[in-house]
Amino acid sequence: MNTLLTRTLALKTTLLATTLSATVYASDADLESLVEAAKKEGTVYSVGMPDSWANWKDTWADLKVNYGLQHQDTDMSSAQEIAKFEAEKKNATADIGDVGFAFARVAVKKGVTQPYKPSTWEEIPNWAKDKDGHWALAYTGTISFISNNNLVKNPPKSWDDLLEGDYKVSVGDVGVAAQANNAVLAAAFAQGGNESNLKPAIKFFSKLAKQGRLSFTDPGLANLEKGEVEVAILWDFNALNYRDQIDRDRFTVSIPQDGSVISGYTTIINKFAKNPNAAKLAREYIFSDQGQINLAEGYARPIRSSITLPKSIQDKLLPNSQYTNVHPVTDFKAWEKSARKLPRQWQENVLIHQQ
Repeated sequence: MNTLLTRTLALKTTLLATTLSATVYASDADLESLVEAAKKEGTVYSVGMPDSWANWKDTWADLKVNYGLQHQDTDMSSAQEIAKFEAEKKNATADIGDVGFAFARVAVKKGVTQPYKPSTWEEIPNWAKDKDGHWALAYTGTISFISNNNLVKNPPKSWDDLLEGDYKVSVGDVGVAAQANNAVLAAAFAQGGNESNLKPAIKFFSKLAKQGRLSFTDPGLANLEKGEVEVAILWDFNALNYRDQIDRDRFTVSIPQDGSVISGYTTIINKFAKNPNAAKLAREYIFSDQGQINLAEGYARPIRSSITLPKSIQDKLLPNSQYTNVHPVTDFKAWEKSARKLPRQWQENVLIHQQ
């Protein structure tokens, strides 16, 4: 029996009853039974949880070593994950996904999720979890800039710096990807807007587009390594990860000092999953001590504040002083509404200037 989970798998149902919702099936309350059921399934299929994102690879490796779970991922955006769950229904080819905060409630409303509360549920802040266990943020990220020092002489440290530069800026698939949507929200916070008012950010990116400085190049690891990205707007955990994978000295990563957004990602377990127990065990492990440390190894900040990170991991992260002007989402309904309108706004007010 593996002992890496924060609490022993021999915990009795009665002990866990206080932390598990009534919506969670009784058989799930016993972790030992969950492990055995997951082992019988033997495989977990994920979407949007690739090895390179927030160090998922270590968690998949641990699940294989400790429980014999095989794993396969198809990388896609938050919106695409939910659409896949909804389209496939009982013909599901995915068991679990990882979506941005704004998409969590969307998935629940569409009826494509099933609940599971890990045994560390009480350590997750209330703002970061669904009361019924359909979702819970495992880690947070803050929107940052990554600059190629070989191509950019003065790496931007603020949104105003970004607007005054002479380089192209990659922002990703706005309207589809949570990372790109949050880049817009971060700009809104910095430019005097908020969750219900993205106009300052739309105006900002419109100016970039009119300057011919908005790049359609995907700001992923491969394009950064090839030198095809000058400046990109990414979650800090992605930017730091890419920097260290390629060449630490070749890139500068910074949090925009005139304002940014801090948000997070949550797993969603497919209501129609073929391997539901393997998916629930994956969530259980993600919230364990080692699962949280794995995420931090990938530069994502764990949601459980009780976790003590090894010094080697702490040293890889940006100093806390860079995070003095970051804003969490506080008006979730307004942000959901704005996010739904964003694709059209982006097309009509930003992309139109690129043509």
